[in-house]
This record gives sequence, C-alpha cells and structure tokens, in this order.
Amino acid sequence: MQVELNTMNDSVSTVQMLLKEAKEKGILAGQLTFNASMSRYTTWRIGGKAECVYQPESIQDLQLLFKLLPEEVAVTWVGLGSNLLIRDGGLNGVVIYTNGVLNNITIQCDKECDKECDKESNENNCLISAEVGLACALFSRKAANEGINGAEFLSGIPGTIGGALAMNAGAFGSETWSYVKTVMMIKRSGELVLRTADEFNIQYRQIELKDSNELKHEWFVSAEFYFKKDEQGLEKSKREIKRLLAKRAATQPTRQANAGSVFKNPENDYAARLIEACGLKGESINDAQISEKHANFIVNKGNAKARDVEALIHKIQQAVFKQYQVKLETEVCIMGLSE
Repeated sequence: MQVELNTMNDSVSTVQMLLKEAKEKGILAGQLTFNASMSRYTTWRIGGKAECVYQPESIQDLQLLFKLLPEEVAVTWVGLGSNLLIRDGGLNGVVIYTNGVLNNITIQCDKECDKECDKESNENNCLISAEVGLACALFSRKAANEGINGAEFLSGIPGTIGGALAMNAGAFGSETWSYVKTVMMIKRSGELVLRTADEFNIQYRQIELKDSNELKHEWFVSAEFYFKKDEQGLEKSKREIKRLLAKRAATQPTRQANAGSVFKNPENDYAARLIEACGLKGESINDAQISEKHANFIVNKGNAKARDVEALIHKIQQAVFKQYQVKLETEVCIMGLSE
C-alpha cells in the first residue's frame, strides 16, 4: 500500500515524517493518509482534516504503530464514522480507521444435541469472537446465518463492534454489553491485555473500568460474545432482523446523511418526544436540519458544517431545558478543533 500525501498547502509535520519513514521501510503494512478530510470517514459527511489517518492491516500491525508513536501524539479511533462529529478545524495526531479492516469473526457453538441426549439440558451456547472493525450489521447477519438468537438488535446499529463496545450501543431494547464475555484491549505501549466483562462498570451508553482511569489509555481491538441458538434459530433470527430493519427505515432518516441518535434519552422519557414537543422538528441552521422523520436525528442536507450541527445541538438543549428543565446529554461524540 502506498502513502497518500494530500499535502497541498499543508506543511509536513514531525509525526507525518515519522510514519512516512516507517511505511517506506516496510515497518508498517497498513494504509497511511495525510491531511485527509474527515468528511470521507464519517456518516454525517462532515469534518475538517486529520493530520494522519492510518488503516491497520492487522492487530499486530497496530501494535507496531503504537510502539512507534511518541506518547504526546493524540490517537483517535474511527470505525464506520457514525455517532461522531468532527469539528471543522480537524484532528491533530493519528486517526486509526478500522472500517474494512480488523473485521475477522469466528463462531463456535456447542455440538447440537442428538436424539439420545436430553435436549432440555442442552442450551447450545455459542461464542462469537469479533474484531472491532467488523460492522455491527454484518455481525448480526453472520450470527443469524448460524441460527444464533439475540444478536438481531445489532442490525439496527450503524457502526462497528468497536464503537458498540466503547459506548455500550443499543437498539430495540437490547445493549451490546449484555452479551460480552471478554475484550482484548491495546495499551498505548502496544501491549495487548485481556479483560473480562466484570472488570467494567456498564451503564447506559457508557462504560468504564472499575477503580481505574486505564480506559483513557486503552482501546478495544476484539471481543468475545455469548449467545444461544435453538432449532428455529435461523428463520426466527432472519425474520426478526427483517422486522427491525423495516422499523428502522420507517422511523429514521436512513436515506440522509446522519450520525444516529444525537441525544441520550433522559430517564423515563425520550429525547425525540421532548424535541418535537418544543416545535423543533424540521428546524435548520444552514444545511444542518433536525429530521422531519425523527426529532433525535440531525441530517446533513448537503453542505452542512460541524459548526452548524453544534449550533443546532445547543439550540435544542436550550429549548428543551427552558420548556421542561431537562438537560439533554449528547450521545454523539464531538471532537476536534474549531476553525
């Protein structure tokens, strides 16, 4: 793979020179891009330039990258780029882009019960191991094809397994960490560490390591999930995925550029209900618009900037608080530099 230099009027930074040299010497095997617009990597189609974007070939390649990077270099992970708003000033440091890579998956189930065993005592557990670049929708389909039940909700999450782990993503009443057994994480030093689910505090759209700040310096690279299957699993799962996708298409702006739900739902309520009750459905700031289909989505009608989306987010928060005294928290991650 070649190094893509989109330098134009941009000067070459120290970290760019470091990675370019490592790439040319064959130390790094992935795809390296400089000064790339993050609008190419996000589902909102919005974002300033990233200093470096690296698409690793494997977990081992990723380890080599971390061993090369000085401690002070910022690292940002991006999968499918949903649930993410990159400001118009872009990102310093290195963006690790996992879409299309780090997407291996293996499925291992207990042997199916034969006619001589006790079918009621045979639960037919299945262990699914997946790397973080795998799309949630593909994970769901792979599980369904094996007749596994429970993973259907992932078909409604427009992101990767890595993003789902990082924010305990959920849809249709189910959440990612309900099924996690173990996770493999990479430290800033490049060292891999295996952690079990009980080492984490699991919350709504948030996870953290217990009694530790280590999560700020570790990132997910793969995970093991436990699911079950039954004799009717294949057809049952496929029917459920079809139903959930139809529901998503009917209620969400799937044909317009968006990042998924913008706000977390307040306790015992829904962000969309509050926004719509404030009369904000369809409200726009330039090409950023509150979806007319679902009030908890902001769509890019073509040329929206991050500043337009942020301004709309603040307008929503102010209106909802003024009318209902509810502070809406963003579910979408906002990062980067202002112009």
